[in-house]
Amino acid sequence: MRYLIVGCGRVGSTLAKLLVADKHDVVVVDENPAAFKRLGNRFAGQVEVGTGVDYDVLKRAGAERADGFVAVTDGDNRNVMSALIAQRMFRIPKIVVRIYDPPRGQLYRELGLETWCPTTIGAQLIRDRLQDVAYASVPSFDFGKLSSLVATVTKAQAGKHVFDVEVDGKIRIAAIRRLGSVSIPAPGDTLVEGDEINAIVSPDALSQFATAFSSAQPQSRLSA
Repeated sequence: MRYLIVGCGRVGSTLAKLLVADKHDVVVVDENPAAFKRLGNRFAGQVEVGTGVDYDVLKRAGAERADGFVAVTDGDNRNVMSALIAQRMFRIPKIVVRIYDPPRGQLYRELGLETWCPTTIGAQLIRDRLQDVAYASVPSFDFGKLSSLVATVTKAQAGKHVFDVEVDGKIRIAAIRRLGSVSIPAPGDTLVEGDEINAIVSPDALSQFATAFSSAQPQSRLSA
């Protein structure tokens, strides 16, 4: 796959090195040539000096052949503008934009841009640690209307079925990690002590979910 990253700051450079390590073709664009030092001398990708809101710069960087596009400069406006150029002029199929201002993130998602907001994500994680809640937040979706939460099944919940925990329209168990294996559960599956569950929870059910897992310790996000 070929990926184009606009912005060679800490996030952009780290992402570029990760993608190159995964054997992808990567081009990094930044208007400051000194920023490319973050990539190191062994970076196997390509670099292009210029701004991500310049059509010609993106064309030189190979935007016409890119499978994915990421905008992670330190400016929301530049990120959005470059992403819209990638979307509408180069038809890049996968676009991800970093937005620091939460309301803007929602607005731009309505334009078809996939956004992530470190402001919101960071605040959620700090809240969870500060309040010692029974779950760990992972990035919300659907404009923040739903939350994806992770909790650990304790001895008190062990033996319950998935349908005992779920609430129609409010709480849905999306995945269970057990002994290093992640699966999508059936309603009749039995919970085992130590299971990590990933639940999709509506705002009005957050307290209910927290109460049910009040003795659980926060865990990291499930991954296959």
